[in-house]
Amino acid sequence: MEIQDYLRLFIEQVRETTYLEWLAVAFGVTEVLLAKRNNIWLYPAGIIGILLSLYLKLNARLYAESLLSMYYLVMSFYGWIIWSKRKAKNETLPVSWTTKNELIIAFAISIGGYFVLYFALVNFTNSDVPILDAFVSSVAWAGMWLLARRKIENWIFLNVSNIVAIPLMWHKNFVMFALLTLFLFIVAIFGYFDWKKIYKKQSAVN
Repeated sequence: MEIQDYLRLFIEQVRETTYLEWLAVAFGVTEVLLAKRNNIWLYPAGIIGILLSLYLKLNARLYAESLLSMYYLVMSFYGWIIWSKRKAKNETLPVSWTTKNELIIAFAISIGGYFVLYFALVNFTNSDVPILDAFVSSVAWAGMWLLARRKIENWIFLNVSNIVAIPLMWHKNFVMFALLTLFLFIVAIFGYFDWKKIYKKQSAVN
């Protein structure tokens, strides 16, 4: 297939993108930009985007991704509550590096989640991409848990998930979601370095 064919295919898929997918992508972009700025409004924006994408992914038989969206939803409320409580007390949940125990938990979520999701997808669903679906979701689970706790390494876990999610979304003809994930991948790189700067500023003050 030549470049012109790929370009033609891309244009066709963009034209077939539903308004619902465009809207979900818009809220997804808003969420990650707010997360990069360490802004609490990332959570309400994310919740709206998650609900929209959940509906779309269920229809596309991306069951682990749908579970991931549900997990995102729970973790978004969890993170929103934690940040809100701190804000009410005029406190800021500090950005910090992951401790050894937290890193163990994050890997346990990733590895354990993968095997559970893969088993469920193979045995109880008609998923045609169980390996990729399970991997993307389980690693992102760990990343979201770290994000809620404002750990710098959340960006690393999320980007490992993102790099695999891009071809998965493309395979499912979610062109806008694939481009959104690519955008998230790039922003997460900057987010990682921005949070390192925030951490250094905090350390200098203390």
